[in-house]
Amino acid sequence: MFSHATIGTNDIHRAVAFYDAVFACLGIERFYLQDDHAGYGDARSDQVWVMKPFDGKPATVGNGTHIAFLAESRDQVDAFHAAALAHGGSDDGAPGLRPHYHPNYYGAYIRDPDGNKIQAVCHTPPAETSG
Repeated sequence: MFSHATIGTNDIHRAVAFYDAVFACLGIERFYLQDDHAGYGDARSDQVWVMKPFDGKPATVGNGTHIAFLAESRDQVDAFHAAALAHGGSDDGAPGLRPHYHPNYYGAYIRDPDGNKIQAVCHTPPAETSG
């Protein structure tokens, strides 16, 4: 459905330390790093880029905007949330069920060090997940 998503940062080194730790919990690896941008995911497929804005202005967050990443298990969602808090992120919705979406919607919301909202979500029942 999409080629890539971009997350703005004002400090690429801080952002890389944060996203390396958080994405590792979801099995997402960094495949690229240069002075002001880093690429995560698959170099030939789904990608997330963390970078300073091209226009040179400060990165800002979008109200009502967030990116949700699939987790294979509820344990991965929990690990994602814990890693975010341990690496400079802040809680924006603790891990748990969100049955108003559907009965097995288990997610966690965090803010990265720049204030961007990201989420990990698992849609499967506990018996069907690994871990």
